[in-house]
Amino acid sequence: MKPMHPGKILGLDIWISPSALVGSVAITLVAAVVFATRAGLSTGEALFGGIVAMLLYWLSDFAHHFGHAIAARRTQYPMTGVLFHTVLGTSVYPRDEPELPGRVHIRRALGGPALSSVVLVVASLGALLIPARTSPLLNALAMFVAAINLFIFGGGAFLPLGFTDGSTLLRWWRK
Repeated sequence: MKPMHPGKILGLDIWISPSALVGSVAITLVAAVVFATRAGLSTGEALFGGIVAMLLYWLSDFAHHFGHAIAARRTQYPMTGVLFHTVLGTSVYPRDEPELPGRVHIRRALGGPALSSVVLVVASLGALLIPARTSPLLNALAMFVAAINLFIFGGGAFLPLGFTDGSTLLRWWRK
């Protein structure tokens, strides 16, 4: 099946693969189970929290790629969009882009984790300022956003897994 193209956000074409819908269900269910068991939420609250967590997950993923887009614009070789699939997005660049120097790839690769780090700090402050005893769901959501921006979109992006920013950095720093 072809990805859906619902339009543009902040100048970036958005593409959603059918696998992203499956990933969304998985994110929702995993978050709901964690919220029910770790935050002590009722089934209904946990399911609602799981849906909100899934939306915040994709918003965090978009923020990560928007960081790449900001960095790419500054290099004069901009991104054109984001393709969301399974549980991660991919930055989309023009097909006719010329061969670029390594420093351009490095600058573009660093933009995503940089913006994810800002989201991490904001979410961490939210988790600190919203005690679990006052609002268990809001605290759990803030902790969730902090965790995904630390382990997936921030620090996790530096792991050289072949499809991550870390792989791009390793490849171009060597040249």
